[in-house]
Amino acid sequence: DVSRGPSATIHFVTILIFILVIVALIVVHEFGHFVAAKLSGMRVDEFGIGYPPRALTIAEAGETTYTLNWLPFGGFVKIYGEDGLEHSPNVRPTAREAGRLGVAFSQKNRFIQALVLIAGIAMNLLFAYALITGALIAGTPRALADSELASAKNIELMVASVLPGTPAFTAGLLSGDSIISAKDAKGEWSAADPKSFSAFIAASAGGEVALTIKRGSVERVIMATPAEGISPSDPFRFALGLEVAPVGVLPLSLSAAIAQGAHLTWSATRDTAVGLGHFFYGVFTLSADFSQVAGPVGIAGVVGSASSQSFGDLLSIMAIISINLALINLLPVPALDGGRLLFVIIESVIRRPIKRSIAHSINMAGFAFLILLMVAVTAHDIFKIVG
Repeated sequence: DVSRGPSATIHFVTILIFILVIVALIVVHEFGHFVAAKLSGMRVDEFGIGYPPRALTIAEAGETTYTLNWLPFGGFVKIYGEDGLEHSPNVRPTAREAGRLGVAFSQKNRFIQALVLIAGIAMNLLFAYALITGALIAGTPRALADSELASAKNIELMVASVLPGTPAFTAGLLSGDSIISAKDAKGEWSAADPKSFSAFIAASAGGEVALTIKRGSVERVIMATPAEGISPSDPFRFALGLEVAPVGVLPLSLSAAIAQGAHLTWSATRDTAVGLGHFFYGVFTLSADFSQVAGPVGIAGVVGSASSQSFGDLLSIMAIISINLALINLLPVPALDGGRLLFVIIESVIRRPIKRSIAHSINMAGFAFLILLMVAVTAHDIFKIVG
């Protein structure tokens, strides 16, 4: 039985949700820069939702213009002096420009500049924490303890692991499969209790068992024959050679969600950092595994799938994307916050600004690298869909 691959058609609602998610995450990132710049005394000329051309001016407050722009794929903050304050020797600064001296990004000390650059990354991580905490409060699928089964919803018996060389492995069961029911010549089992499932398999005494499972959104029937000698502690017990766990939705209290959300955010950030480290090492050594990453097309599909499951699932996916956005921006690649931070560190060591022409050339090279990488990942997404 072969399941269908991802649908080649991404519905309008999925695209709309994807755009809203991306805009929210990027605007949050830019808001971090905005707040840090304001608090440090820098002048912020514009805070925009979407990218130019400008659609309308939402408001003007102080020196900042708040705008809504036509390209709905993110947002930006325009900090005065962010690209330096170079003037032609024959052109005097206007009165307005002169009045801005001392509040430009390039005129602040390197430590303040670094804080403003890091603020966007920090805001994405804080946002991820808030999203994960919200997902736990709303309820999102997770492994359940025995004491939680009575109060949980949408409980499924999930395959946690499959031992190689066992009947479950031979039958084709995979981690992440949900076991809906089991049937043999003697009777039928349907529950979400690991103990009753193990007892049913043991009672089959080696007879073939028909397992109805759900893999993704597809249900199928897999035939498996339990065997003895699987469990070292009970070698005469018939078993399949898999570990199962009940998974369900159980909303947490605010205090429990805050505590567990912090732990999950840290774990997700650590694991994502390790994964990105391996991937970019592979990129530079030409051994990258593109099956482990997703571009815009793949992310749109994941976001659409999560939004169709539950609100908690959508918040969880948004949190993971926000963590990825934060860590990718931390990379010391020109055109990213990490690359700009590297420039600030270099300038603090050499005690003079890097020439704008040199910085511009390096940024363009970094931008070209990012575009090529995105094209490669997106092409891989499309090949997975059409293939």
